[in-house]
Amino acid sequence: MTSQSSQASQTPQSPHTFQVDLRGLVDLLSHHLYSSPKVYLRELLQNAVDAITARRAEEPDAPARVRLSAEGDALRVEDSGVGLTESDVHSLLATIGRSSKRADGLQEVRSDFLGQFGIGLLACFVVAERIRVVSRSARTPGAAPVEWTATDDGSYTVRTLPDEARPEPGTTVHLVARPGAAEWLSHARVLSLARDFGALLPYDVRVGEEAVTDLPAPWDRPYPSPATRRVALARHCHDLFGFTPLDAIELDVPLAGVRGVAYVLPSAVSPAQRAGHRVHLKGMLLTERAEQLLPEWAFFVRCVLDTDSLRPTASRESLYEDETLAAVREALGDRIRGWLTGLAAGDPERLAAFLSVHYLGVKSLARHDEEMLRTMLPWLPFETTDGRLSLEEFAQRHPVVHFTRTVEEYRQVAPIASAQGVGVVNGGYTYDSELVEALPSVRPGTMVAELDADTVTAHLDAPDPDEELALAGFLSAARAKLDPLGCDVVLRAFHPLSVPALHLDDRSSRHEQARAEAEEQADDLWAGILGSLRGSAPRARLVLNHLNPLIRRIGALHDPELIGTATESLYGQALLMAQRPLRPADSALLNRAFLGLLEWATHSDSGQEGGRP
Repeated sequence: MTSQSSQASQTPQSPHTFQVDLRGLVDLLSHHLYSSPKVYLRELLQNAVDAITARRAEEPDAPARVRLSAEGDALRVEDSGVGLTESDVHSLLATIGRSSKRADGLQEVRSDFLGQFGIGLLACFVVAERIRVVSRSARTPGAAPVEWTATDDGSYTVRTLPDEARPEPGTTVHLVARPGAAEWLSHARVLSLARDFGALLPYDVRVGEEAVTDLPAPWDRPYPSPATRRVALARHCHDLFGFTPLDAIELDVPLAGVRGVAYVLPSAVSPAQRAGHRVHLKGMLLTERAEQLLPEWAFFVRCVLDTDSLRPTASRESLYEDETLAAVREALGDRIRGWLTGLAAGDPERLAAFLSVHYLGVKSLARHDEEMLRTMLPWLPFETTDGRLSLEEFAQRHPVVHFTRTVEEYRQVAPIASAQGVGVVNGGYTYDSELVEALPSVRPGTMVAELDADTVTAHLDAPDPDEELALAGFLSAARAKLDPLGCDVVLRAFHPLSVPALHLDDRSSRHEQARAEAEEQADDLWAGILGSLRGSAPRARLVLNHLNPLIRRIGALHDPELIGTATESLYGQALLMAQRPLRPADSALLNRAFLGLLEWATHSDSGQEGGRP
């Protein structure tokens, strides 16, 4: 028993073949592999162009034409390519996944083919319920024409035809639309798709009597002058992308087999928005949404190009990420960088117009490229206390380039620092603080320092010691009022006189403030942990301007409650002036101070504290 079972288990089993549900596969193609039914026409054009390429590899003088004819709900596509024999039909058309570009003498010219995946006519079932192919081989002159007819249920028939059915080598594909898909086979739609996909194909392609190809490409055409060329490319950009570009950048990378143009957008876009570029592969449009073609920093251009080196994905609707694509991306980035350098050297007006719109993209590039930072240094605009200047001009004016890391910090100190002659750069915008910190690397000897509350306070004049001593009681009451908010009170004399109080803090003091608030709200365990993290960072401070008349009058108050209300009002007003986001405690303080002032102003005893300050 055991021996018989062992022998039975060792008996060779007959191999089984996969069974393919063609309708299910078509559904998979139409809903998952391809983005739109329109790709059926690209597949037809691709097969025709590859067939012509194969024939011309052996017969350089062979005709090269593709003719499309749309009639009602049917489409006919005829090419003068290499054609098929009956054995080719069985092995290529009826075998899913088989590509005529893999073997059979075509390997040596495979790089000239568009198709690589052997899906072929299968994609046509997305719009057609029946496909009929009539073909005659150019390689086997004595072979009769052969007809292959397939339906979307997965069945097909093959038969030979008399010579007069197709006297010349080549292939004709007939499609009959599936219900609801006739519009895809209409003359207008076929012409539109053919021009979109095949405008740069190297052969004579027509829909009826109307030409599809438009060669040479706009960027390869001769023009009588550079100005004429710019106008022609601007018109091409408008027709293709719907905008008139600021400029056009040549993208000629012969070693990578790339020719094309990058159009500079006329309006600013978000750096996070990935651009969609048009890529043609050997003349055939591959995709309109190639996102990985350029470096991320080059988000201010839209490209259209033709290449023979990049690899498509299986759907032939995007690019395969490999070393070749990485090399092309770097080469195209170099072309755009070179364009910027050229503008800086020879056309400052066009560069200024470009930077007024796309300075963010150039800043993104400059922070990683020291040479680009050095080139763009006189041109890149920054917000400073001296106005909108380049870092080069600002560094010439100030021995120390102070900067803040946030917009809020800049708003706190900009008016006061400017009045004291301290130059400050707003580093709170994207990339700005990184570029300011990189300044010494391209401008040796430049001093760069982050501005903090201590630096600002040090530049403010201290009041006369006797006057400060006379205000000791007022200052003590004011400090006691703001101590629960983590804020000190100091007295200084500074300009402009119209500013009664200045709220100063920095990142370390804000972190300490946030930690203290979290400690108050935490349970015992977390309060202990947060308490152990208590730092020695300086606290925020409210700087009172001793030169301001209002501060002088408030300093003469003696009622501790009224001093507290006035101090809270000054604190809240200083926060609002700095445009800082208010915490719940700050909002409550503002409401309390406002109501307290109203109550004091309307008090029936007008003699209390000598009336209003």
